[in-house]
Amino acid sequence: MQSSATVLVYSDDANTRAQVRLAAGRRPAADVPPVEYIECATLPAVLERLDAGGVDVCVLDGEAVPAGGMGVCRQIKDEIFRCPPVLLLIGRPQDAWLATWSRADAAVTLPVDPVELADSLAALLRSRLAVEA
Repeated sequence: MQSSATVLVYSDDANTRAQVRLAAGRRPAADVPPVEYIECATLPAVLERLDAGGVDVCVLDGEAVPAGGMGVCRQIKDEIFRCPPVLLLIGRPQDAWLATWSRADAAVTLPVDPVELADSLAALLRSRLAVEA
């Protein structure tokens, strides 16, 4: 098993980024490696970090401004070679179709439910690490 996994968390709101870190914790499931978080508050920071490589999963805030996570997700799926899986944070369950449009791999609603977020994040980490193995 990999020694650690890197999760990029994008939101213009520091409280949302903290919610994600606290909800998922250092290890979202026993069968995935410990997680190191990279926080980004702007789209240029996200793109720069993804270009550098080494990100295993992205968690994007669909409610972020001015660049919402749904548009960011669609952009990185088009532009980043071997784009990591994306967990999209959506404002309402009815927005799930937009998450599908953005090509997100999974979606959870805000405010985050710790169990749902940890389960979704762990599933994406498992799928990413299986591909890399």
